[in-house]
Amino acid sequence: MAATILRLSRHAAALCTASVAVFIAMTLMEFFYFRQLSGGLPSLDMRVFGFTPDEGMAWLTALGRRGGEIILVWHYLTFDLLFPALLSVTLVSLILATGRRLRNFRVLPGQIQSIFALILVLPYTIANYAQNIAVARLLSDFLSANPDSLALASALIVTKFALLAIPVIIIAVFWLVAQKQN
Repeated sequence: MAATILRLSRHAAALCTASVAVFIAMTLMEFFYFRQLSGGLPSLDMRVFGFTPDEGMAWLTALGRRGGEIILVWHYLTFDLLFPALLSVTLVSLILATGRRLRNFRVLPGQIQSIFALILVLPYTIANYAQNIAVARLLSDFLSANPDSLALASALIVTKFALLAIPVIIIAVFWLVAQKQN
């Protein structure tokens, strides 16, 4: 298992390219299609700092059933099934690739390197899928949209972005330290 995870560092560039391509496709869908469906309101999972229950209800109301079904199918049942996993694998590969440029990281056993990368990335992955489930439930069952369910979805969105920042910061630190060592 550790050997398989360690091999991801060899594919960091390809994984970055794939992640960027999917992210661009998702962003284009958001700005050129989903925002039209919601009267210009940003999707809930684009709101880095979360949203109030009133803002969440305004988005759901603006979408209506048809718009909600479209976003559910084209975002949550397609792109957002793939993207969190793809981004997570990409982050693991980047942690390993940048970490291996550091003498102290490179001498660690491969299993420790793999576990370190997974521990940094898995919380983000879990939070992202939990957030996707919460928002998908709101879209599929408007009656479930109440202040508590909207607050939960908002908290999960904020948590997802906060947990994403951790591996991104570690990758940046590893890269900067490696630059200084060279």
